[in-house]
Amino acid sequence: MLRRFHKEESGAAMVEMTLAVTLLLILTLGFVDLGHAYFQWNAATKAVQVGARLASISDPVATAVTKAGPIDVPGRPMVPGDFGPFECKYTGSAPSCSNGSDFSPDNFSRIFRGDVPRQDNDSCTAPGVNQRPGICHFFPGLRRNNVVISYSASGLGYQTRQAGTVPTITVSLQNVNFQFFFLNGLLGFGNIVMPSMLSTVTGEDMRNGPPA
Repeated sequence: MLRRFHKEESGAAMVEMTLAVTLLLILTLGFVDLGHAYFQWNAATKAVQVGARLASISDPVATAVTKAGPIDVPGRPMVPGDFGPFECKYTGSAPSCSNGSDFSPDNFSRIFRGDVPRQDNDSCTAPGVNQRPGICHFFPGLRRNNVVISYSASGLGYQTRQAGTVPTITVSLQNVNFQFFFLNGLLGFGNIVMPSMLSTVTGEDMRNGPPA
């Protein structure tokens, strides 16, 4: 009996198919997860680009920006580093800006949610008709404490300029994890942090309310 059992090949194809299908499923679902991660990367890139554009045409989150820089010689060109940088972000639910500037929750909300009315949480209500979307609409799941907005002297403009200084504005994301489904459960990929990404633009005339 042992000799016959040793030579028996019945069911071998089923065992081989089981092994092959298992590997095939792992590869297929892994590729799907990696494709989704690539989609998240693109969405995050688009979000910071939109955020930088919104920040450049909106009132600054750091309220000190409009009055920053020297004023001792009216008309004198601004020099890079004349003020700032002012870095604004949420730490948990507490907002703050560096270098002693006040933080404007309304102006941050305009960048984060677009024209959707401000809410003191991480919600991202879909914009209505004729409402401009914000950063969170381009990258679902984004939280306020993932967004960092900084303002620094660009070297453009001049002292006592009527429209205020011309800052360099950088919008970046921090502490954002890739969202894996299959690979998270199988290989523990849930804690892979997305590399820091940012978008930098030169500010335009700061103004109240949305642009025309």
